[in-house]
Amino acid sequence: MSDPRPHRQLVVGNWKMHGSHAVNEALLEALKSAGPLPCDAAVCAPFPYLAQAAERLARSAIAWGAQDCSAHEQGAYTGEVSAAMLADFSCRYAIVGHSERRALHAESDQLVADKAQAALKSGVTPIVCVGETMAEREAGQTDAVVKRQLSAVIHTLAHCASEMVVAYEPVWAIGTGLTATPEQAQAVHALLRAQLHAATEHAARMKLLYGGSVKPDNAASLFAQPDIDGGLVGGASLKAADFLAICRAAQR
Repeated sequence: MSDPRPHRQLVVGNWKMHGSHAVNEALLEALKSAGPLPCDAAVCAPFPYLAQAAERLARSAIAWGAQDCSAHEQGAYTGEVSAAMLADFSCRYAIVGHSERRALHAESDQLVADKAQAALKSGVTPIVCVGETMAEREAGQTDAVVKRQLSAVIHTLAHCASEMVVAYEPVWAIGTGLTATPEQAQAVHALLRAQLHAATEHAARMKLLYGGSVKPDNAASLFAQPDIDGGLVGGASLKAADFLAICRAAQR
């Protein structure tokens, strides 16, 4: 279950709540003009800047996406953004279930699964985030937590489960400067891969990303692990040089 796979790795930048027209313009131009990359790459921008990302990255090799989407198709849901709306901006990806959404907005495993399903129905690939807190890791609950989180999505998506991207982001490593060792990250990725193998015959081709303080100096060692297919990058995605360096580390 841990054999290297032939597909290109994927590096996705999560800008979180950062950016402005001027700052984004410089960042997107630097990414667009960087030339060919050895991996697939994408940036997930705040909703107000999706049009800017779509315009600036059109006809480039870099895709764009959103940081969330609603589980609902339409209706009286003030402040929500549907997956169909994201598709209108040619978004390829939507991050769902990020730990900040789970913690700050009380998103349940089932809600995350419903959002993933809504994204797929509109032709947007969900990047489903799973991960444990430090307390859960210290209590030996890492495996149970990530399996529970992923199980809800697998059950809801059923035969479409192979169309999602999965991102393992240990909560204790997000924005803290701490990073799971390559061995720690690989152990969880192998667990997730095995869980996916039990659910779909296409598990080997699915992309499993690592997130949690990915930086240019640790990206290569993380991406070299057999079940890690790239990264979901936070702070380092806001600096073109850092993000491009991480992308260049993502090659089989």
